[in-house]
Parts: sequence; C-alpha cells; structure tokens
Amino acid sequence: MEIDADVRQELKSLPKTLADDVARNLVMVARLLDSEPEQAYDYSRVALRLASRVAAVREAAGFASYVTERYSEALTEFRAARRMTGRADLWPVMADCERGLGRPERALAMAGEPEVKQLDKAGQVEMRLVAAGARSDMGQFDAAVVTLQSPELASSSVQPWTARLRYAYAEALIAAGRADEARDWFSKAADADQEGVTNAAERLAEIDGLEFVDALDPEMDEDDDAVEGGADAAPVEGAVDAEDDLDEADDLDEADDSEDDEDDEAEASDGTSADEEPADRGAFLNSPFREPGTDAAPAEGKAEAGEKAGDAAGEPADRGQDDPAQG
Repeated sequence: MEIDADVRQELKSLPKTLADDVARNLVMVARLLDSEPEQAYDYSRVALRLASRVAAVREAAGFASYVTERYSEALTEFRAARRMTGRADLWPVMADCERGLGRPERALAMAGEPEVKQLDKAGQVEMRLVAAGARSDMGQFDAAVVTLQSPELASSSVQPWTARLRYAYAEALIAAGRADEARDWFSKAADADQEGVTNAAERLAEIDGLEFVDALDPEMDEDDDAVEGGADAAPVEGAVDAEDDLDEADDLDEADDSEDDEDDEAEASDGTSADEEPADRGAFLNSPFREPGTDAAPAEGKAEAGEKAGDAAGEPADRGQDDPAQG
C-alpha cells in the first residue's frame, strides 16, 4: 500500500528521514483501520507525536480514534485538520462524533449549517444519514424517516452510498413501526450491497423467519464432537455391563463348586446323595429356559438326576462365557 499523493506532498515539509517515518506509520494506519482498529490507533498516535502539524496526520489520528469510539479525541483531531485545510469534507463525521458523545441535538444543528452546502453528493448523503441518526437518538422516529426521503433514496442507480442509505431507511421504518415497508427496503439494500457493507441480507432473512448457518463456525464442530462422543458412550457402557455379567457368572460357578465340595463331604459321611436338592435349585436359578416354581425333573435314579442337575447348573455359565451379550 502506497501513501496518497496529496499526503506525500504534505510530508515534504518535513525532513526526509522524519517524513519517511511518518509515512510508514500512516500506511499502517490505513492498512489496519478496518481489521485491527486498536493497532491502527497506536500507529496513529506515533505519527501524531512525530508530526502533529501535518493535516493528514491529524486526519488519520481522527479516524483511528473514531473507529475505536474515542469520540472526544476524534473530534479534536478533525477540528484541527479542518482548521489547517479549510475543507468541509469532515463535517459529517464531526457531527457523528457529537452523536457518539451523546449530543444528538448538536449533530442536528450541524446538519443545518452552511458547511453542508460545500459538500459533494457523497458528503451530503452522509450528512443526511447522520441527521436521521440524531433524530432516532432523540426518539423522533417518524422525523428520521422523513429526513432520509430524498432523490438519492428514490434513485434506481447504484452508487457507493446506495446500500447504506436504503439500509438506514429500512431501520428507520422499523423504529417507526412500519415493518411491512421495511422488508422491501432491506431487500433493496441487499440488492445494492455488493461489497457487504451492511447486514441487509441477514435482516431480511430474520424478518422472513429464516436462519443463517455458518458452516465454518468452530462451535458447530464442537457440537458435532459432543454428539459423536455421546454415541460412543453407549457401547462402552454396554461393554462394561457385559464384563460385570461375566464376573457374576464366574462367581456363581465358584459358589456351585464350593457347594458341590460340601455335599460330597456330607455324602461321604452319611451315605446320602447330595446332588438331588441342589440340582433342582440350581436349575431354576441359572437356566434361562425354566422359571422358578416349575416341577423338577422326575427322578429315574440318583445317578441320572445327578447328571441332569450338573448339566442344568453348568449350562448358563458356559453360555455366559461364550456370548457376553446374553448376560
């Protein structure tokens, strides 16, 4: 980015080295004003310390203060630049600084001053926008609508100020309670706004009940990760439950083995088979095919009953080990 020719001409009044330093700072102000306004402000203060008697420096410092909402500083710098040059082109932004300082009546008074007649067409449109804003600040919403009604608003040609003028008119209509008319003007503003200087398209969608979704929004990625994490949690929990079921099956097996040992000892002492009673109890406790309270298998001999009981007691443990999902 190169410095403007008029600014360079002004800097010729400074020593060469100083002029180069000031020029570099002014270039950084222009480069960062929209994207990093606080950094632009810092560069403007450096330039101001180096060359406070150069009108271009005062103007740059004024705009850097303006975009960072330091309206008192901005107004001071703009007034100084105007005194040095005698130009009226800063008049609208000076009036808007008055609005920023909470003095809309002063801004409105400036809209009626002779300096407005010295402005070009773009400057006059800017002054009209500031005056309408001052009316709105004072709660005079119908007057703000009337202030913006002009040949420039009615024109079908698209100029650099067209989108902003139509957008401001739509906002004034909203404030005045004329939402139906406002929709048409938001649509017209969106059509004229090829550079994206307003959010007319978003306001139009809001009125129509639509919602814009930013596919590059990092918060959407975080929401997707949360959903995926929730989906993964269920299988992990199920796996833990399956492991618990296997542990329970092993505990039952160990308990059955302990009971069998105790029964074998009792049988050896009194000569009675200990398999009959535990076999029936173990069958309805462990078998998935028999419910509690069903009749036990008929006894066809102690040895045969013992074999059936052993099969019924052992089968659930084997199924639990081979198929964790069964538990």
